[in-house]
Order: sequence, then structure tokens, then C-alpha cells
Amino acid sequence: MSQILEALVELLTLEPIEENLFRGNSQDLGFRQLFGGQVLGQALSAASQTVAPERHVHSLHGYFLRPGDAQLPVVYLVDRVRDGGSFTTRRVSAVQKGQTIFTCSASFQIDEESFEHQLPMPEVVGPEGLPTEMELAAQVAHLMPEKMREKFLCPKPIEIRPVTYQNPLKPEPMEPIKHVWFRADGRLADIPALHKYLLAYASDFGFIGTALQPHAVTFWQPHMQLASLDHAIWFHRDLRVDEWLLYTSDSPWAGAGRGFARGSIFNRQGQLVASVAQEGLMRQRGEAK
Repeated sequence: MSQILEALVELLTLEPIEENLFRGNSQDLGFRQLFGGQVLGQALSAASQTVAPERHVHSLHGYFLRPGDAQLPVVYLVDRVRDGGSFTTRRVSAVQKGQTIFTCSASFQIDEESFEHQLPMPEVVGPEGLPTEMELAAQVAHLMPEKMREKFLCPKPIEIRPVTYQNPLKPEPMEPIKHVWFRADGRLADIPALHKYLLAYASDFGFIGTALQPHAVTFWQPHMQLASLDHAIWFHRDLRVDEWLLYTSDSPWAGAGRGFARGSIFNRQGQLVASVAQEGLMRQRGEAK
């Protein structure tokens, strides 16, 4: 496991500080506020630490209430809402400076046999031979502000290889459909919950950007105000984040200063491992400079 991936695993592990109370450090990824995926992954980690290991998370529904500060730790308060015969429910509040910045509910279930079906995985090229996001960013590095250049060109714990690509500094209108391969940069322990924390973390990277594609704008542009408003994940089966996963997303709607995106995540065997949905703020603050 690489040092940067080890640091991410540590970031999502959390420190228990009291019963049902946990603390997580923060990382600065160069965004205007705390990265939403960090809060998603840490909140799921906090909830999972209060649930019996034979019960696996199958859904998480969260709301981003306030921008987080990447320079401060986050405290997570877990409410043990229900422990039923088959399902367990937890409610988690993420707090900074005495204020709730994020809240979510997570549901866990024992394994059951049942009917099964799924839609097929889209036919796209595999990750082999595709350039990484970091390699693509290097091609336009000379156009980036220095602080952004440092953050975007440093090694990443999650390797991302876009199938469909839009130049973030010179975007052109594109159909609101995106396909991206991703995986952790190194081998991870055989702990199913850990792989789901990391999937929650990675699921927020560029997701709402799918809704920007028809409008020829990106989050790199200073006149755009972008933020996640809510985020939902449904986990359909166990998965490995250290093996290639295909994240395919589309945006059926945008309006009223908001954009909506939905996504499906498949493993290399074509199995649907998770589904994702998000609504985000998409607001123009003025003309591009």
C-alpha cells in the first residue's frame, strides 16, 4: 500500500473519543471548502463502528448543510436509531465549530438470499492505456494558478482514468454522460466495510460535473459556485476499491441553480456494485474572466 493510500485509510478510520462520538482529521484537496467525499466516507465509518460486523451497509442518504473547513478536524455524533431483526439504522451528524455541517442516515442489513437482476454494464474501453486525470491535468498545468497546480499534480490515493474527457480550462458543450474508471492506488486489507468507506469517498469526485457538461463550464472556472447539496449511495454487493471499477453517470436535469446526477458503479466482471445520486448547487456568480 502506498503512503498516500495508507494516509487515506487512516483518515477514514476515525478516533473514538466517547461512546457514539468520533473524531476525524481533514485533508485539503485544493477546493474552496472541505471535500464532500471525505465527510461521506468518515460518516459511514463512524456509523459502521456502532454496528455488528455481520450487518453490511446497503444505503446512505446525506445532506450537506454548511461548507466545511479543511484545516479543522470533524466530530461525528452517531444516533443508534434502531437495531431490528434484519435491519439496523444509524443517524450521523458531522460537526465543526459547534455547527452541523452534514447529516446522514445509514441502513445496514444481514445477508439474505433473494431474487436478483441488474441492468448491463455499458460497453466502453477498459482502463488499460487510458491517461490518468493527473496526466491530463499536467497537459494544462501551465494555465493553472500555482496553488491549484500543486494540489492537482501531486500523487493521489485514488487513480482515476476518464473514458470521456472535457478540457477543464477550455470546455465545450458535451452530452451529460460520463464514464470513468477508478481504483485505489495499492492493495487494501480484506475488510468489506473499508472498501465501502473508500467507495463513498471516491463517489463524490467530479460527480456533479456531469450536469455541467452541456453548458461548457467546469468547477475549475472562478465564476462558478458549485457545492454538493445531498448525496445518496446504495451498496448492492461487496466490492473491492483496489480493483478497477467503472463509474458511469448521467444528468437528466438541471435548473433553478441546481443540477442532478445519477451514477452506476460496476466491477470488471460487469456486476453492478453500487448506485449513486446527487443534487448540487450550480450557480454562476458572474462572467468568466
